[in-house]
Amino acid sequence: MPAPLVLDFDASVGALAGATRLDLRAWQERIRFGSTRRTFARFVAALLPQLPPQHGTVLLGSGDYHHLSWPLIERASAAGPCEVVVFDNHPDNMRFPWGIHCGSWVRRVAALRGVARVHVLGISSHDVGLGHAWENHLAPLWRGRLEYWTVGVAVGWARRLGLRHAVHAFDSPAALLERFAERQQGATTPLYLSIDKDVLDPAVARTNWDQGRFSEADLMRGIDLLAGRVIGSDITGEVSTYRYASWWKRQLSALDAQPAIDPAQLAQWQAQQHALNLRLLARIDAARR
Repeated sequence: MPAPLVLDFDASVGALAGATRLDLRAWQERIRFGSTRRTFARFVAALLPQLPPQHGTVLLGSGDYHHLSWPLIERASAAGPCEVVVFDNHPDNMRFPWGIHCGSWVRRVAALRGVARVHVLGISSHDVGLGHAWENHLAPLWRGRLEYWTVGVAVGWARRLGLRHAVHAFDSPAALLERFAERQQGATTPLYLSIDKDVLDPAVARTNWDQGRFSEADLMRGIDLLAGRVIGSDITGEVSTYRYASWWKRQLSALDAQPAIDPAQLAQWQAQQHALNLRLLARIDAARR
C-alpha cells in the first residue's frame, strides 16, 4: 500500500514508518481554524506541487485543519465520479462569511462536479439542533448532494423543512451503522473517506473539539462497510495546543468553545492518538480499492 502522507502544521502526528512528511508549520497561523478564500487559495497553490503522485492516507493534524480535505477530495475526484464519507461529530457545513474554515468545507465538496454525494456520519453536535439549524447550508441537503447521519440529536426541524431524505436520526451508533450498511449493500461507486476523530467518545481519544458517541469498534465497522471502494482518505482530530497571534482568530475559536487542553496530559493524549492512528491506517488500507 502507498505510504501515508503527513501535512505537518502542528507537530501532533507521531512518526510513521515510510511516511512522507511536509513541513507546513510556517502556515499554521494563516490556515489553522480558518482563513480568507484568498489565503487558502495561495496555500493550496503552494501545497499541490509538493504532493507525491501516489500516497496513502493523509494525516492533517488537529481537527482545526479539516478544511484541507476539500482540495484533497477535489484532486481525488478529478479521476472520476466518487462519493465522500465523513465520520465527524459536526456537520462541517456551517456558514462562515469570512472565507473557509474547518466547520464550513463540506458545502464546497458537495458542490464539486466529481462528487456525487457526501455522507457525514456520527453527528451528535448541537450544530444540527434546532437552535443552530439556520447556520447550516440547506441547499446541498435539499438537492440530495449531502446527507447527515445523526446520533441523539433532535432534528425534527429537518422533517418540517422537507429534508427527511437528507437528515437521518438514530438513538445509537449501532442503529446508524446498521442503516448505513443497508444503504451500502451492492454499491460500487468509489469513495473518499475522511475521518475526524472527534466522532469518537473522549474515552477513546482526546481531540481539540467537543466529541461524539462512537466507540473505536463503531468507527472500525464503519470503515469495513466501505471495503474495496476507498480511493483516497484522510485523518484529522489529533490533539495539539496553539495560541493565535491574531485577535480575530482568538475570538472566533473562543466562540466555538474549544475545550481547554491540559499541557500536563498532552503527551499522554498524543501517544494514545498515535496508537489509534496505526490501527486506523491498517484498517483503511484493508478497505482500499
